[in-house]
Amino acid sequence: MAKMIFVNLPVTDLPRAKAFYEAIGFTNNLNFTDDTAACMVLTDVIHVMLLTHDKFMHFSPRKIGDAKTTCQVLLCISADSRADVDSMIEKAKTAGGAIDVMPTDEYDFMYGRNFEDLDGHLWAPMWMDPAAAASGPPATSQS
Repeated sequence: MAKMIFVNLPVTDLPRAKAFYEAIGFTNNLNFTDDTAACMVLTDVIHVMLLTHDKFMHFSPRKIGDAKTTCQVLLCISADSRADVDSMIEKAKTAGGAIDVMPTDEYDFMYGRNFEDLDGHLWAPMWMDPAAAASGPPATSQS
């Protein structure tokens, strides 16, 4: 069985956060959603739990940081093509997210952009040429 990941994110406005994630392609799993949390599904194995601050504090004794001013994690997600990267970026922009807050990653074999959700959490959709990914990183010369 494939391992699943549940990314837990504290959000300040749960209905707005749900709408944002739905706009960029996630679906809401109503079995795990209430007025304090929403389970947003991207794939069978990738889920994002949007949690109100009060609910989030049930799982962590640490202070919730302001994701608009500090960064603890960058969430990179694979895309099937360069066009899919750009599509997710445009959806994030339309839904109110900040886009291209960091430089674009553009190489012959890889392309990635980034966006910030409504609470400042950083996401980076990334496409990599399957042949390049299979062959691994290019060899480097030693001096």
